[in-house]
Amino acid sequence: MARPLSNLLKKGTEWRWNAEHQHASEAIKNSLLHAPILALPDPDCSFSVVCDASDFAIGCTLLQADAEGRSRVIAFESRQLKAAEKNYPVHDMEILAMKYALVKFRVHLLGSKPFMIYTDHASPTHCDSVASSLTTDGPMAVLLC
Repeated sequence: MARPLSNLLKKGTEWRWNAEHQHASEAIKNSLLHAPILALPDPDCSFSVVCDASDFAIGCTLLQADAEGRSRVIAFESRQLKAAEKNYPVHDMEILAMKYALVKFRVHLLGSKPFMIYTDHASPTHCDSVASSLTTDGPMAVLLC
């Protein structure tokens, strides 16, 4: 959503506001006007994390079920991929999104009840396959497993 605006901030980019930038600006304003209400975390309930990666960003959501079993959003996090990360295979980008979520939500997840991580990519669903197929160093595998 903010990518066209972020691109204007890059070094050496000529500042030219066009329809694409205006649309991005309006979309951001609209999303802020209709922002979801975040729930307070309940330390007695387990959490779930939803992660995703795209060609240019990673994001994650921390959720908890309420008394009626509905998922309530506790927090959102996202960031753009760095230049080198854009070259990662899809599998590694999904794992990067998981690692990012675990770091960002660690205050809620460490020492809590067991939690679930959801991803839309099949390959990082087993800890053994994640640890053995990482193209990055071991600390990510330790963090995930």
